Amino acid sequence: MSASPHFIYHESPDHPGWMTWELNDPTRFNSLFGPFLLKVEGQMARVRMQPAHVHTNLSGRIHGGALLGFIDIALFAASRGFGLIEAGTAVTLDLSTQFIGAGSADSPLEAQVELLKETGRLLFLRGLIVQADSDERIAAFAGTIRKPGPKPSPKPSPIPSAIP
Repeated sequence: MSASPHFIYHESPDHPGWMTWELNDPTRFNSLFGPFLLKVEGQMARVRMQPAHVHTNLSGRIHGGALLGFIDIALFAASRGFGLIEAGTAVTLDLSTQFIGAGSADSPLEAQVELLKETGRLLFLRGLIVQADSDERIAAFAGTIRKPGPKPSPKPSPIPSAIP
């Protein structure tokens, strides 16, 4: 995976075997959830975040919108971890989520993302969100990412017309 001017990606000194993945620009949306930890194991990527009070709802559990944001980010972190996309070059086409449990802000959340298939332009992924310390299932999801197409060739400069 090549270096990106948008992300910091390096081995985590506090979590052996894990990579730290976060944005260089703390004013972007992803920074509300990170930094993240990333570990790729074959066709499975594990993406972790430490939730905070800001990610909770009035019941003190992880807000569904925070889970959706984390899932979307995890799809891209996993895809970059697999070496399939570069930062800022792909888009989410669809994301289906089933909320199956209540998450706690007391311990990390982990997205376990599996690459199902890669085509020329598409990545098909699915996974689970679990509470990292207990493996309690919080959500199941499936998503499709569209990779960028080939860069267009520069258009030739128009030939000036002859003056009559």
